[in-house]
Amino acid sequence: MRRRFVAGLIGGVCLLGGTTGCGIPDRTEVRVEGPGPAVEGGATSSGRIEPPSRTAADSPEDFVRNFLAAPAGEPDRAYDRVRQFIEPRDRSRLQEKRGSEVGLTVVRLTKSPEITPNLDDIDVTISVQQVGRLRADGVLAPPEATETSYRFRLRPTLESGDQTDWYLADPPNVLLLSVDALEDHYLPRPVYFWSSDRSRLVPDQRYLPRAVPEDRRVSEVVKWLTAGPSEWLERAVSPLPDRTQLINNATRTDDRWEVDLDMPGDDRTRVDQLGTQLAWSLSWLDGQLELKIRNQQGVTIDLEQRRQERPLYSVEGTPQRFCVYEGSIHALSYPGEPSGPVPVAEAANTGVVSAALNRAGTGVHAALVVAGPNGRKHLSVGSGFPPVSAFARSGGPGWSNVSRPVWLRSAAAAAPVGLVVADGGLYLFDGGAKVSAVPLGVTGPVTAVAAALDGHRLAVVADGVLHVVAVNLDGGVLATGPARRLPTQLTRLSAVDWYDENRLIVAGSAAGRWALYELSVDGALEVTLERDIGSPATHLAAYPANPRGGQFGLAMYVANQVAFRTGRPPERIQREQVAEVTAPPSGVRPGNPTAPFFLY
Repeated sequence: MRRRFVAGLIGGVCLLGGTTGCGIPDRTEVRVEGPGPAVEGGATSSGRIEPPSRTAADSPEDFVRNFLAAPAGEPDRAYDRVRQFIEPRDRSRLQEKRGSEVGLTVVRLTKSPEITPNLDDIDVTISVQQVGRLRADGVLAPPEATETSYRFRLRPTLESGDQTDWYLADPPNVLLLSVDALEDHYLPRPVYFWSSDRSRLVPDQRYLPRAVPEDRRVSEVVKWLTAGPSEWLERAVSPLPDRTQLINNATRTDDRWEVDLDMPGDDRTRVDQLGTQLAWSLSWLDGQLELKIRNQQGVTIDLEQRRQERPLYSVEGTPQRFCVYEGSIHALSYPGEPSGPVPVAEAANTGVVSAALNRAGTGVHAALVVAGPNGRKHLSVGSGFPPVSAFARSGGPGWSNVSRPVWLRSAAAAAPVGLVVADGGLYLFDGGAKVSAVPLGVTGPVTAVAAALDGHRLAVVADGVLHVVAVNLDGGVLATGPARRLPTQLTRLSAVDWYDENRLIVAGSAAGRWALYELSVDGALEVTLERDIGSPATHLAAYPANPRGGQFGLAMYVANQVAFRTGRPPERIQREQVAEVTAPPSGVRPGNPTAPFFLY
């Protein structure tokens, strides 16, 4: 019976590989802005979704897909779920771990699985990119495994009458989880820690299994906060006091939650700040939350009201689009979008190559990259009520290649600082255009930098590779944490910016084409924004969406010396969108808008 089944299977199973085949596609485009439809698995109730069972597959391709989703769910049952897929005699090869030692090896399939039927079984090879290690605390840590492929076999069994099922033989010795399963079976849930100076909240991306019952999700989030931030963020944030822990589970009565903590000390300000952390870390909840310390009255907050009263980011007004046109900053005009005057005085608005403008109350911080008569570039920095007229220029001989500058929003408005990449190095500049080098500990020349809305996280491209870095500004000195390299299908990265608080927009090469990708802050979830932009993006600027922003991220870029705004399809930025310019004389070719950016 088994031989007849496999012989018939040979004619029906695709020999998958390369860019064609059936089963799991060589690239899965996911939507990282929200959870997509989940694979139908076990019990589903009240938003709870279990991973698929071994017998849920109708084909070898389905079996492989389900096997790569089997560890999903609550960590303490991950090994049991995976072992159900493995042939009983091979289950001892998977060494079980418990508690905080449970970690899932998250991988991205780089092409379709190669499925080759034999006489009695099926050979399977999956080629992967290592993405990270998903821990029991919801942190996707950097990968520990280095394998680029895994091989195993499927053995059919006819345990259920004529319904053919499979077992997996020669299993990998790790719990494999695909990025597709990560999206299907987990909820991205950022938790928030106060910055080192306790002036603003910094998000820390976590993943909550959809299998966790709704009534326990609050407790899981509180435990994440008490356990502290992800390692790469430690330089930038302040954890809760040592030995802080949850007493029992959080409880709910109607729309009122109660959280009881054992927290050292009696700092009422700290307790109130923790209430703000919880309001944002539990952003899907409304109603009231009573925070108690050792069963004593602490603080009761209205969750939605607290979020309104204490917003995450001080982003004022709506974003305005600007560009550089023939050496000067000009506003871009689009129907339905705000447009205003250039907040830089005319006398200073000459010889501009690129610029960064940042609202600061009623004032504006302006950083301009300007070209001198010898072609060398300098920084010109000024602040004040617009139009800004007083500027200081960086000293020294200048640079050959300079990126678009960015302002660091964690700095005080009275003492602004920003970052710029110049001739392969990263530099900090202040309001007086004083420049100092920033050591990063990355390999190769730095070519791009972007700063998150919180001002404590950077995205950096060095030697064509993407990194994120936590930073802390103390007394005008920028301290950096260890750089974390992010996995992506893109190569030869050329530009990056923040697309929302936990997503990046990245430019690079994919399958031989220059493209724009959207990438989560840990590199796990990515989606193609623009599949073929024709040439490397030499300039990229985004307005990042935020939980109170009311809109999705916006972006503009330059490729082959032509400026575009992203869309479906991308739209070239024409001279007609550039405000306050006149048409050139007959026979004179007009210039191209370049270096577009947002003021917000």
